[in-house]
Amino acid sequence: MTVATLRVGEEVDGVFACSRKERLLSKAGTPYLTVELRDRTGAITARAFRDADLLAGRFERGELVRVQGRVESYREQPQIELRAIARVEGPPAPPADLAAFLPVAHRDLEELEGFLEHLAREVYDPGLRGLLERMLGNRELRAELRRAPCSIPRGGAGARGGVGDAGSPRARAGAAHHAYLGGLLEHTVAVATMALELCTVHQRLDRDLLLSAALVHDVGKTREFTYGAEIARSEEGRLLGHVELGLRVLAQHAPAALGVERRLALEHCVIAHHGPEGGGQRPATGEAIALYRLNALDAHLKGAFEHGLPSSA
Repeated sequence: MTVATLRVGEEVDGVFACSRKERLLSKAGTPYLTVELRDRTGAITARAFRDADLLAGRFERGELVRVQGRVESYREQPQIELRAIARVEGPPAPPADLAAFLPVAHRDLEELEGFLEHLAREVYDPGLRGLLERMLGNRELRAELRRAPCSIPRGGAGARGGVGDAGSPRARAGAAHHAYLGGLLEHTVAVATMALELCTVHQRLDRDLLLSAALVHDVGKTREFTYGAEIARSEEGRLLGHVELGLRVLAQHAPAALGVERRLALEHCVIAHHGPEGGGQRPATGEAIALYRLNALDAHLKGAFEHGLPSSA
């Protein structure tokens, strides 16, 4: 039983992730419980108008819950009228099982990894190529590159402003995009592909530097999140942010062949890829300007499509 297959009138008895939990009051002043239930296929609202406080004490947000109820129509949208809800008891689910409750990329991750490897092979500078080889040769880092999102899904723990929140600087920088498992890999491949194409138009760009920067600009996101019944921000992600974490990953994998000036140019691209309005450094090189614009282009487009902008396709 998945969210995508639920139909009005259907009885529900299944396990979902609880990504939101609120105790509210009706117009009559009686409490009721509203929760958001999620799995990899989507999210649905569920409400309990009876025994709200009793049911609320049986689980917390961020836990896997067993739900019993019936799908009803409310304002032309399906929602679950709860009869029972409680946390799933027992040992924590392994990561492979938790992935069934988290949003995931629609694109094939094996294909995306193939594109990533191909793009890395397009770098010929010895120092930069050595850096990429060390990073992609690290099994743990490689697994996190494949798993990480670019941001937390809306409503998730630590989520920030989205495309519609025009007043937020981070929203203007496309903060809410690729908000699903595999999102980082998808975004990285997209930005690096555009970088490679841009170098054929603007041949004064340092091709190896820009391509390398595109491949590593968000690598700090591999350490920014934790995974359970929902995607949340890690403590180091909350305190340091993915740009600082990315610089640390680069420092761990930088080979001796990567000279000081070359490394400085790469680090500047990483620091400046959100631009000053996104809280970063102002881009001061052609490659940093290009990365900043390409990153924003992919982030804004993907974020807009994820949050309601219709596609003409």
